[in-house]
Amino acid sequence: MRNNEPVTVAQLAEFDEVIDVRSEAEFAEDHVPGAINCPVLDNEERIRVGTLYKQVSPFEAKKVGAALVSRNIARHIEENLSQRPRNWKPLIYCWRGGTRSGALTSVLQQIGWRANRLEGGYKTYRRAVIDDLAVLPRQFKLRVICGLTGSGKSRLLRALDKAGAQVLDLEALAAHRGSVLGNLPDAPQPAQKMFESLVWHALRNFDAARPVFVESESKKIGNLRTPEALIEAMWSSDCIHLEAATDLRVPMLMQEYDHFVRDSAALGAKLDCLVQLHGHERINAWKALSVAGDDTTLVRELLELHYDPAYTRSILDHYPRLAQGLQLRVEADSDADFERLAAQCVAGAEKPQA
Repeated sequence: MRNNEPVTVAQLAEFDEVIDVRSEAEFAEDHVPGAINCPVLDNEERIRVGTLYKQVSPFEAKKVGAALVSRNIARHIEENLSQRPRNWKPLIYCWRGGTRSGALTSVLQQIGWRANRLEGGYKTYRRAVIDDLAVLPRQFKLRVICGLTGSGKSRLLRALDKAGAQVLDLEALAAHRGSVLGNLPDAPQPAQKMFESLVWHALRNFDAARPVFVESESKKIGNLRTPEALIEAMWSSDCIHLEAATDLRVPMLMQEYDHFVRDSAALGAKLDCLVQLHGHERINAWKALSVAGDDTTLVRELLELHYDPAYTRSILDHYPRLAQGLQLRVEADSDADFERLAAQCVAGAEKPQA
C-alpha cells in the first residue's frame, strides 16, 4: 500500500499502531480500541481556534492553528514517537480525516515512516461500528451463561478465557457488574460510544466457526445500553444454566463485592435505590446489618429477597432456551472447580440444543 492510498476501517489491522490526533475530550468519549492519543490541538486550543474561525476569520484561525499544530507535532515526535523503528507503519485519524490528521501524516511520511490517514476519519469509523453491530452478533454461535446472582457466572467466563475459549465479557467492557451494586471501585463506566467500540472490537476478533461465551445480561449494564442486535441474539441463543447453593453463593458474592462489604456508607447509598421496591423498614434493617458487620446475613437476605425473585421473574422471558441448556453446578469456591466447569462448557458447546 502506497502512502497516498485511501485506508478504510476494514484495514485497521494492517497497521502497527493507530494514532488519534483529536483532542483529549474527543478521545475520551470514543476512539478506536488500542489507539494512542496525540492531540495536534488539545481541548483548550481547539476551542480557541474554533472561536477565531467563527468570530474573526478562517485566515486568522488557520494562522494560529498552524503554529499550535506544528508545536504539538514536534512535541509528540520528541516525547512519544521518536523511538519507533524505520519500518513503522502508523494509521492516523482525526474527526473527518482532514487537516489535523493530514498534518501529522505528512510530517511522519517526510521522516520516512509509512504513515497513512484513515479515509473519512472518526466519523467513518463510527458509522462502521454502528453498521457492524447491527449484523455481527448474528454471525456467532453464542452460548449464554445464566444463573442466579452470586453463582459465579463472571468467574466462569474468566476460567473459560484462561482455557482459550472465546469470551465476550460485557460487564468487564462496561466496567460494571450489572446490578444496583454493580459499580466498580475507582473504575467509572466508559461512554456509551466507547462501550460500543469495545464490543465491536471484541466481535471483530472472534472466529465465527467457534462458540462465543457470554453472560446473560439485560438491556442495560449500569448506565450503558447493550447493543440491540447483540441482546436480541443473546436472547435467542443456546444457554448454559449455572447453579450454586445459597451457602456457596453468599461467600462468593461477598468476595465480588468486597469494596461494598468494607464500606457501609457506600453500600447504604446504593441500598437507598431499592426503597421503592422494599420499603424504608427493610432497607433500614439492611443498613443496620451492614453497620453491625453482619455481612453474611445481609448478603443472604439480599439474595433471597431481592436478587433471586427478580432473576426468576425475568430470566425465562428473556432466555426461553434456558430449560434445554447445559446444566452445571458449582461444587466449591475454588479455581479448580471453575476450571472443571469451563471444560464442561467447552465440551458441551458443540452440541446443539433441542
